[in-house]
Amino acid sequence: RQVSTQSTGAKGIGNGIPLAACVTTPEIASVLTQRIHFNTYGGNPVSSAVGRAVLRVIDQEHLQDNCHKVGSHLIAGLNKLAEKHAVIGDVRGKGLMIGVELVKDRKTKQPAKEETAQVFERCKEMGLLLGKGGLHGNVFRIKPPMCFSSADADFTCQVLDRALSEL
Repeated sequence: RQVSTQSTGAKGIGNGIPLAACVTTPEIASVLTQRIHFNTYGGNPVSSAVGRAVLRVIDQEHLQDNCHKVGSHLIAGLNKLAEKHAVIGDVRGKGLMIGVELVKDRKTKQPAKEETAQVFERCKEMGLLLGKGGLHGNVFRIKPPMCFSSADADFTCQVLDRALSEL
């Protein structure tokens, strides 16, 4: 098992406010005190206050635990859909960062681009907004907010099931 010595994050950490973070070991961080560096938003008190507030909410509302619990529930539901719909070639992810890959054939893994586009639009019509990516545009990116609930996960699976059934 590898343990990361440095991690960076942005966007979500500031909840829309320009903010990024670099988390590292004290040994690595101490090197920065001996170097000249700068960044555009460094030390912005408003962004810093927002970042602290976001971290407080994540901690107080146990949102990391929620991501694990609800993410596991969602992945289980998506795997059930994969048993039902042969077009689902892979369900992957951890927590609430999930990818669902659509393929024409599970053996060849030929990307199902047109089918992905059709399901994408149908889900949108039914009130489910998904991201789409992958090298061939055939992977649904499911990255909901950390407050996503099991009911939201169930809705996601129901809408996907209906859209996939219409292929």
